[in-house]
Amino acid sequence: MASQQMTDAIDPSTSDAALLAAYAAGDSGAAQTLAARLLPGVLGQATRMLTDRIEAEDVAQDAMMRLWKIAPDWRDGEAQISTWLYRVVANLCTDRLRKRQRAGSVGMDQIAEPADPTPGVAEQMQTNARMTALSDALGQLPERQAQAVSLRHLEGLANPEIAEIMDISVRSVESLTARGKRALANLLAGRRATLGYDDD
Repeated sequence: MASQQMTDAIDPSTSDAALLAAYAAGDSGAAQTLAARLLPGVLGQATRMLTDRIEAEDVAQDAMMRLWKIAPDWRDGEAQISTWLYRVVANLCTDRLRKRQRAGSVGMDQIAEPADPTPGVAEQMQTNARMTALSDALGQLPERQAQAVSLRHLEGLANPEIAEIMDISVRSVESLTARGKRALANLLAGRRATLGYDDD
């Protein structure tokens, strides 16, 4: 009950860094507020990169655990917490994509169930096949290329944001993204017809 009262008392405009500092000082209500604010984005990013909801939930949990662990050492002003989390999630997902690649391609039983049954079955299967093919191909790219392409084209972030997350220049982001897209196009070239891109 006390924790709930603390959560209710937290000003919604309180910054992420202030909430993390409050958590580090022992305020569990601050942690609940911060998790509610950040977790949907973290889970969404992991789901888009991995296409597997269960794996994405594992990554989201791992990323948040890492955040709680570094809370006492967080220095406000160095980076935004959301930026730090984007980087952590991208790294964790890239690691999993590489492990998948080494173990062989994803089996049908590992493909996430459609969240919304509204689209037709054939359309949903094609969407799943496309996302799985993209995810597999990302796992074959060099790590920095995979991160840049994911943040730009799956997360929809602008190049300056990606540069901040990856701690590189905007020019480097543009170069990584361009090379990554070319590599993906080559990796997926033989599957255009099967994935329904023959009319694109």
